[in-house]
Amino acid sequence: HKRWVHRNQIIASCLKYFTLLCIMVMSTSIRLFSVVKYESVIHEFDPYFNYRVSQFLTKEGFYNMWNWFDERTWYPLGRVIGGTVYPGLIVTAGSMYRVLHFFNIPINIQEVCVFTAPLFSAFCALACFGLVREVRGDGAGLLAAAAVGMVPSYISRSVAGSYDNEGVAIFALVNVFFLFVKVLNSGSLLWAMGLVAAYGYMVLSWGGYSFVINLLPIYCLVAIVTGRLTSRLYVAFAPLIVIGTLLAASIPVIGFNAVLMSEHFGAFLAWAVLHVAMAVRYLHGSLSPRHFRLLVTAVLAGAAAAVAAGLVAVVGFVMRSPTYGWTGRSLSLLDPTYASKYIPIIASVSEHQPPQWTSYIMDLHVLVLFVPAGLISCYTRRSDGALFLILYGCTAVYFSGVMVRLMLVLAPATCCLASVAISDLLETCCASIKTGLFKKKKKATDASGEGGAEGAAAAGSSGEAADSTPSATPAKKKAAAAPHASSTSSPGYPIPVVSAAAVLALVGSMLALYVMHCIHASSDMYSSPSIVLQSPRQDGSVYVFDDFREAYAWLRHNTHPDAKVASWWDYGYQTTAMANRSVIVDNNTWNNTHIATVGRAMASNETEAYKIMRALDVDYALVIFGGLSGYSSDDINKFLWMVRIGGGVFPVVKEEDYLNNGEYTVGTRGTPTMLNSIMYKMCYYDFGGIMTEHNQPAGFDRVRQYEIGDKNVKLEHLEEAFTSEHWIVRIFKVKDLANRG
Repeated sequence: HKRWVHRNQIIASCLKYFTLLCIMVMSTSIRLFSVVKYESVIHEFDPYFNYRVSQFLTKEGFYNMWNWFDERTWYPLGRVIGGTVYPGLIVTAGSMYRVLHFFNIPINIQEVCVFTAPLFSAFCALACFGLVREVRGDGAGLLAAAAVGMVPSYISRSVAGSYDNEGVAIFALVNVFFLFVKVLNSGSLLWAMGLVAAYGYMVLSWGGYSFVINLLPIYCLVAIVTGRLTSRLYVAFAPLIVIGTLLAASIPVIGFNAVLMSEHFGAFLAWAVLHVAMAVRYLHGSLSPRHFRLLVTAVLAGAAAAVAAGLVAVVGFVMRSPTYGWTGRSLSLLDPTYASKYIPIIASVSEHQPPQWTSYIMDLHVLVLFVPAGLISCYTRRSDGALFLILYGCTAVYFSGVMVRLMLVLAPATCCLASVAISDLLETCCASIKTGLFKKKKKATDASGEGGAEGAAAAGSSGEAADSTPSATPAKKKAAAAPHASSTSSPGYPIPVVSAAAVLALVGSMLALYVMHCIHASSDMYSSPSIVLQSPRQDGSVYVFDDFREAYAWLRHNTHPDAKVASWWDYGYQTTAMANRSVIVDNNTWNNTHIATVGRAMASNETEAYKIMRALDVDYALVIFGGLSGYSSDDINKFLWMVRIGGGVFPVVKEEDYLNNGEYTVGTRGTPTMLNSIMYKMCYYDFGGIMTEHNQPAGFDRVRQYEIGDKNVKLEHLEEAFTSEHWIVRIFKVKDLANRG
């Protein structure tokens, strides 16, 4: 019997790990549609900076990368790369590149960058399995791994080619949470050291580590208040705060902010409260009640005085800062209106906007229906890990409602909570069906064994004996009189078989729809690289727009290597990486004044813009225009943000000058200030005589859907240098100063 049990356990373990391996393969494979449908290419904007730094790392080494001063960005200021970047992603890709070449596997660094995020999505599924297994068991863990491996919200930032920090940071986030719960359950110092190392990698990879360093103290305080103070909590939390803070302070991009910014003060408070609580607990067990009360009174008085002095010092320190020691992005999370009021550069980014309700259905699909049930299940079967999942889910829901980018943080929490609910539901239904079928089989067996008059007589005599027995209570008599009463009242059979089967079918159908939706989202919605566009044709084929790479190639091969290019900050990373030319501003957005200067230039008339561009040594100006092709993410649609950001620093730029009775238009109702701006002139230069659509006048803008206001645009200080095939990218040369004569 023991041998059979042992063999069954081995088979179950093999099936579990084989299923987990298949989930990891699926997690990577579902993110490869972009390579299959297009090519192996870097996506979006920020990944091009990471790719460029990774190239430098593989050629020059880690030490030179850490001390690299990049003179091609933010001209004439430049940028210190080591002190302004979270290097976790870059170091990870560089390390994989070195390992592959050590084993004589020739691969280009671009291919490593393209496939890093899909690879780490498999690791994230593994970490999610470990987290939920610690809370509820293997079955729920496998469901969570499968769910997070294909959830659209996570796919959106981890498809092949999406070489951004989130590609490895979401794995690092879930891994920290898994190890934290693991230490809570085991109290192992070895796992605690692994937790500290995982937190160090999280800090190295993404600025979102502040979510971790605030969620864990919240859990610590809640655990103390709810009576869950244990030595395991101390082992999990105390070393993490001390060593983790030292690790964070050793990363140049964070430095002393690890101890000076208000974002970290909550961790220090929870650390102090934990030690006080542990001391009180120790003294309570060591002293008599009388001595304990006296000591607690004295200690509390001293602690109150110390806390008061500390609070005064902290308040005095943070009051010296206009943001009270918080970063602009953190204040935007705590006050959703802060960025729109004071920091338009943050509010201008689309991923910093609050999500629509449809985003939750699009990015999480049916999982959102199971999250409330998962929260209830974790609350009714409370444990240390279940309490952590509750806090993680609630805080992630709040922050995702403030900023759509943080749907990434919500996705693992949703998968974990939904998996707990689905696992409990499947377990209940399967147990109900098994119990119901067993009882029906037993009932049929008992019925077949009864027969003949002797059986009936025996049954009757036994019934009379039962009635005449003094110990036969009314409850026993009732049970004997109705031996085949409905078995649905039994705790082991809570749901009828038919109902349980119907629930199983419903849940299976919902999960099948979820899988189909995830495949659709990955293949059709999140796999299109922004640098290569496509449009469907009537015959079902697609038409490819490759204007971006065409324009960057022109810049690279037809301009001087020291040429400076002015554009809106969105395109800075791509210009330096693909054209290898210096840019005035880029996506780092660390200097608001410099970006406002470019915004002022774009919003000014040609004469004023020319003065600003000459002052910045600009040789070429680049604009993105979609009026001919129908590309809606062009500079005309972004223009009001240039006006707002420029006006935030230079009061001469006023948004109302570009609006006609509150309406923003480039048509015949456009204001003179709008129609004379250099942005308007560069976009619509020579556009007024072009027929864009049938039955529409010349100069009809396909994005704005109206005829432009000024069809006879003339340029005096700039000249057209290059326009891409579909007019998406237009480049203008800034003329030299006129000779004296």
